[in-house]
Amino acid sequence: MSQFSNDYELVNGFEMHEESPEHFHIPHDLLKKYLSVGQFVELRVDSPRFSSHPDAPQGCTCPVCNGEASKPIIGHPFPLSLINVQGDSLPSRGWGEDFWVQIVIRDGDQLQGRVDNHLYEKKLHEIEFNSIIDFTLDHVLAVHPIHREQLVLSMTPEEVKEFAVWLGTLRDD
Repeated sequence: MSQFSNDYELVNGFEMHEESPEHFHIPHDLLKKYLSVGQFVELRVDSPRFSSHPDAPQGCTCPVCNGEASKPIIGHPFPLSLINVQGDSLPSRGWGEDFWVQIVIRDGDQLQGRVDNHLYEKKLHEIEFNSIIDFTLDHVLAVHPIHREQLVLSMTPEEVKEFAVWLGTLRDD
């Protein structure tokens, strides 16, 4: 796994989902199974060294699950390569940050990705645009929507049925 400054580490989406399945959703294993080079996935980096600041909003919510967060999480809604939208600069606060990477290597559950956002907390975690980082499928919080059709078309008919049943359970929530 990649090592980052100030005790930042990638958040394990699988563990977050296990802790709070009603709030923290991650892609189905069948989507992850067919992820390949060139596709975009969302990751989160965070550090236990930092806590919320006095001027942070009360009742922070997670941008992924909309559940309560112990401190703000900064998000990047799109990979920069797809939509070049630059956000306003923010002071470094030690907050968590969701960002997009484009897969450059996949070896089973081990992946490498090119960071495709300019991260706000770069001074603290030292993750820069175009950096290559190592991660696993458990770190994947989301698959970019432009890849979903391709991923479903890669599935066997039995897998498509399983995936459809899973999608149905999400509507019930």
